[in-house]
Amino acid sequence: MKIRLARLYAFASAIALALLPALVPAEAAAQVNKNLPVVELTITQGATTAKLKAEVAADGNSRTIGLMNRFSLAPDSGMLFVFARAEPLAFWMRNTYVPLSIAYLNDKGVILNILDMKPHDESTHPSAGPAMYALEMKQGWFKERGIVAGARIGGLDKAGRAKD
Repeated sequence: MKIRLARLYAFASAIALALLPALVPAEAAAQVNKNLPVVELTITQGATTAKLKAEVAADGNSRTIGLMNRFSLAPDSGMLFVFARAEPLAFWMRNTYVPLSIAYLNDKGVILNILDMKPHDESTHPSAGPAMYALEMKQGWFKERGIVAGARIGGLDKAGRAKD
């Protein structure tokens, strides 16, 4: 009996893995940012310094896709969204599977606010003022390091300017 159950479980697992790609719409599966430049950033909050690596989304297409259709993020890694000018921003989580925290930054690299976002939540999460950058990290990353509004992010100059 145990052997039959083990075989049945193995068969069911194989079927589930085979069908998994069919559960994600083809058009959504095709939308994944690849080969974006990566920059190293440093966040300073009082005596605390945190380092991270961020993929840079600096054009309309890469910003629109963002972290959609990804199922994980490497430790201390995220995505930096670069805009041409500081303006009120708002993000959502369409086709995004990883719970994220977003930090909105002004043109000087100072964090305006940090918000948590749930997977697939299509409600908007707005900046607290005109923002030129947005930094998405795995949910809780900022909190775990004691980073709050007012912290400064260094290394943004390495990200370059928005391409549109």
